[in-house]
Amino acid sequence: MIYTITLNPAIDRLLFIRGELEKRKTNRVIKTEFDCGGKGLHVSGVLSKFGIKNEALGIAGSDNLDKLYAILKEKHINHDFLVEAGTSTRECFVVLSDDTNGSTMIPEAGFTVSQTNKDNLLKQIAKKVKKEDMVVIAGSPPPHYTLSDFKELLRTVKATGAFLGCDNSGEYLNLAVEMGVDFIKPNEDEVIAILDEKTNSLEENIRTLAEKIPYLVVSLGAKGSICAHNGKLYQVIPPKVQERNDTGAGDVFVGAFIAGLAMNMPITETLKVATGCSASKVMQQDSSSFDLEAAGKLKNQVSIIQLEER
Repeated sequence: MIYTITLNPAIDRLLFIRGELEKRKTNRVIKTEFDCGGKGLHVSGVLSKFGIKNEALGIAGSDNLDKLYAILKEKHINHDFLVEAGTSTRECFVVLSDDTNGSTMIPEAGFTVSQTNKDNLLKQIAKKVKKEDMVVIAGSPPPHYTLSDFKELLRTVKATGAFLGCDNSGEYLNLAVEMGVDFIKPNEDEVIAILDEKTNSLEENIRTLAEKIPYLVVSLGAKGSICAHNGKLYQVIPPKVQERNDTGAGDVFVGAFIAGLAMNMPITETLKVATGCSASKVMQQDSSSFDLEAAGKLKNQVSIIQLEER
């Protein structure tokens, strides 16, 4: 089983307008759609699309629970969320143009999780997760969810012996590295910040960081990524596609990468699959969709070069 943990889930309200969003102008909404938000839920959506058994965990607000659950049902995402009484899951307003690329995101901060539910999540993980499972913790934490809380969460997962992947940022990413998780996906700037090293080359920094992390993928944006695994470095060059919206491309990559590992694919094939799925995502207008058939064709256009140590 693969478990995803979304500490600060969201309901994405997609607002489609004509042309660019402009100040001092009535930007009329021509269509509204809803999607689930939060990196962990996006990862679950990808895994479900691959037909891989998974369950989304996290903490949702009681007041709009039916709306969130309806979206998760539509996305075929199995879940076992804890519920925080008397509050609402945050909404993220995403403004999209019907004839231009990109999006504008306006996310709410989310609610403060009670100590009771922080403790209940740890108990839930200890009860559910087995050594042969995989766990992915992805996305930003809610307000007042401290580093100490996050450390206890990581410690609880690691105590099960399960594979642990983290797609977080800032101090939470640094803590994940410090505790030796199995997978992270930082960008180039985050690698420098983690190591506090600006003089070494990117390759040297990646090799250093890979000594702590078994599966390390460094995102280079439109230029692709570099993956470090088992003492080897792989430069991944993505196919050229017509970009409509790159929001969520990283989440799709993570979901597909974890899917590849779960299916015991070779690392190079896993990287090709994940990159093909991510490329398909940027061709879509919303923040989480991708096409499996198109991704399969794009996978064949991905180039992988093994980098030799200098």
